[in-house]
Amino acid sequence: MPRLTIEERSAYGRQARQLVPRSSHGAWSVPDDRTDPLDILALQATTRVPELVPIRYGRMSASPFAFFRGAAAVMAADLAGEPHSHLNCQLCGDAHLVNFGGFASPERDMLFDVNDFDETLPGPFEWDVKRLAASFEIAGRARGDSPERCGELVAFMSASYRQGMEEFAAMGNLDLWYQRLDVNELVTRWGADAGPEAMTGMAKVIEKARGKDSLKALTKLTERVDGTLRFVADPPLLVPAADVFADEDQDDVAGRLAGALARYSKTLIGDRRRLFDRYEFVDLARKVVGVGSVGTRCWVALFIGRDERDPLMLQIKEAERSVLAPFLAPSAYSNQGHRVVAGQRLMQSASDIFLGWETLASPDGSSRDFYFRQLWDAKLSPDPETMIPRSLSIYAKMCGWTLARAHARSGDAIAMTAYLGTSDKFDQAMCRFAKTYADQNERDYEALTRAIRLNKVHAIVGL
Repeated sequence: MPRLTIEERSAYGRQARQLVPRSSHGAWSVPDDRTDPLDILALQATTRVPELVPIRYGRMSASPFAFFRGAAAVMAADLAGEPHSHLNCQLCGDAHLVNFGGFASPERDMLFDVNDFDETLPGPFEWDVKRLAASFEIAGRARGDSPERCGELVAFMSASYRQGMEEFAAMGNLDLWYQRLDVNELVTRWGADAGPEAMTGMAKVIEKARGKDSLKALTKLTERVDGTLRFVADPPLLVPAADVFADEDQDDVAGRLAGALARYSKTLIGDRRRLFDRYEFVDLARKVVGVGSVGTRCWVALFIGRDERDPLMLQIKEAERSVLAPFLAPSAYSNQGHRVVAGQRLMQSASDIFLGWETLASPDGSSRDFYFRQLWDAKLSPDPETMIPRSLSIYAKMCGWTLARAHARSGDAIAMTAYLGTSDKFDQAMCRFAKTYADQNERDYEALTRAIRLNKVHAIVGL
């Protein structure tokens, strides 16, 4: 296939405006044949650990924003019914504002990036932007911000995405690939707008995150039993594997796990496999994480290296089909864990050195796909409810720029920039969409809480 010129790629992006005008992205209304959101959530529950599903409903019932976090499948179905640009890239698939954050790179620099890829698949770029836009509108409402302020946050994010894409479209491929947002870049790019109070607060958060590592996880999650480190039993949120598999042959369980770890190590790059081989497996536990992920099978595994001051804590998380899968082309990867890892490596500027995948077999002969990563590696998670207004404004810009960079790594930044243009037409469309969809999210949330009150849905709150 002949290689398109820059002019031809720009023309393709402008032509896409004729098919799907930028202003059209602002419109959303409830279709007559919309699937009941509670039916979508119930369908997801059929593949999850039954005793954990009520915890998921309980966490989603905490607020409209908590519901939104758990309802990626609902929004995917809603977006699929809308006209889209056909300007595709690798999508996060669940690009709400809490799925961005900080972590340490392999070089130990603190980076800011997208950090959740359970739903990643190639698709139209605006699906991610719309989910991110709606999340800022909903988060702003949760803070008690005015409608004008909520719209301002969405506009900041959207303009930063558009301007970032224009910046990346002007770069060579290698220059784009090396782009990343570290602490120093943060200060250079937005420090003047943030002000001293916001920057001081950010510095404290970053310093706290640097101490969040495997050693910290070891202290918090384990205890010594008969002289050996073991995970603390805190059911149902943390359950040692010995309790989960109490009715099974322990030698068989141990053998399956050893085989899975050996196969997982083969998905690592050679030098990292050698590093992993220096660690000895100690214990395993099932752990409840997040909101939307609750009920999927998630494990934490403890390994010890040189001595107990050299721990490695891995999260082993089940990877199901992406919520986008019913509406987009099939994934290139048969293993869903491989799909997650490939999408993360493509979108992130740097990824966990222990990122890998494997299929784990159950005694009944069934199997499930998983991906592996470090549990904590200087992880920095945002809390939009406690941010001062100026910090949240900067955060909106950070997320928009970061999502543009992630999309530009796999999509055609030149075509997308031509489509977005230099005016704020797309930004204003995102503001309209976010407001309308936030209204719908509140109605969906009320439907869930009503179903819980009527005992049609069983929820466990407070966990």
